[in-house]
Amino acid sequence: MLQGPYGDPDQGRLLIRLPFKIFTVATVLLPVTGFIACIIVSLIYHYEDTTHAHCKVSNYLPSISSSVARVPERYIWRVCIGLHSAPRYLMSFAYFSFYRGRFSGRERERLLSGLALLCSLAENTGLLLLTYVSSKENHRYHDNGFRVFTGSSLVHMLITCRLWYVIKRSFESAEEDVSYRRKLRLFVLNATCCLASYLLYKRHNDRCEPGVYTLFAFIEYLMVFSNIAFHFTAFWDFGSKELIVATPLIRP
Repeated sequence: MLQGPYGDPDQGRLLIRLPFKIFTVATVLLPVTGFIACIIVSLIYHYEDTTHAHCKVSNYLPSISSSVARVPERYIWRVCIGLHSAPRYLMSFAYFSFYRGRFSGRERERLLSGLALLCSLAENTGLLLLTYVSSKENHRYHDNGFRVFTGSSLVHMLITCRLWYVIKRSFESAEEDVSYRRKLRLFVLNATCCLASYLLYKRHNDRCEPGVYTLFAFIEYLMVFSNIAFHFTAFWDFGSKELIVATPLIRP
């Protein structure tokens, strides 16, 4: 449950009390450190394999799928994503609860908040699917996981920007205006990277030019980091809140 800075005196025995800022940082650091570690290990120990292009042109960076496909990179990535998935699900419901409170009596925004929740859950589930089912093990499931992750991520960001635009206009808070602007910029960056990576991948397959796949991989990295940064805005949205785990209060 989420509480304000002083918690709820009516709750049962306190088990865990954690500032939401620390919770958010820990959640975000798992995929960030895991991803960076996989890239570094791939470049040091599996450079030839991970940068190999099917048409033999020069390539200097591994794609995301290549950098997490080998051992130990595969296990580093799976452990980090697995550990971060539960907090991400919790964060999805935290935002849903926040929206329901802010949009009491506004049916359109309440429906959008429900759709944002579904997209957030689908995004996290798609990430788990493409992480734990590699393209070599089952290409169809891996590809479907990637499609679900990418599509639901973009729709979730778009809906979130819309909801925060309404919040900014309705409540006129400087903090909420800053949060909206951060989210909008990161959404635009992420959507641009998605389009650019698709065009570069298509160009690489059609023309097989030197360096194109390297640029594709770099844009992929930007896409990952912009997605993580978008979710990190919870650091400011729930900055004064605490995550509290307690036993139920039993009244006589």
